[in-house]
Amino acid sequence: MSDLQALTLRYRKFSLDRDWGRFHDPRSLILALVGEVGELAELYQWSDPQVESRSNPDSPLHQRSAEEISDVLLYLIRLADVLGIDPIDAANRKLDSAEKRFPVDQYLGRAPDKTQVQ
Repeated sequence: MSDLQALTLRYRKFSLDRDWGRFHDPRSLILALVGEVGELAELYQWSDPQVESRSNPDSPLHQRSAEEISDVLLYLIRLADVLGIDPIDAANRKLDSAEKRFPVDQYLGRAPDKTQVQ
């Protein structure tokens, strides 16, 4: 069993033990996920882009980032579980598609324009 599968099962049990399944419909989970992404973004909203938390893993910013990233991951895992989606498989298929759409020889060092990113 992968770490992701174990975490999915642990979170599923956590939710079942508390009878929270009725609150974990896709819409509610998506809204919670968006909220957590917003909290993560807020940490960096007005920060100097030259200052990065990874340069000091003991910094409060780094620690708060880890907390918010874990919230995002947990809601994403729960959403995938509720929808019956294997996130690793879906991500690999998406990356396979992106590798075909954006070949290295055409996109090395340049971002695709908005019409290409869908």
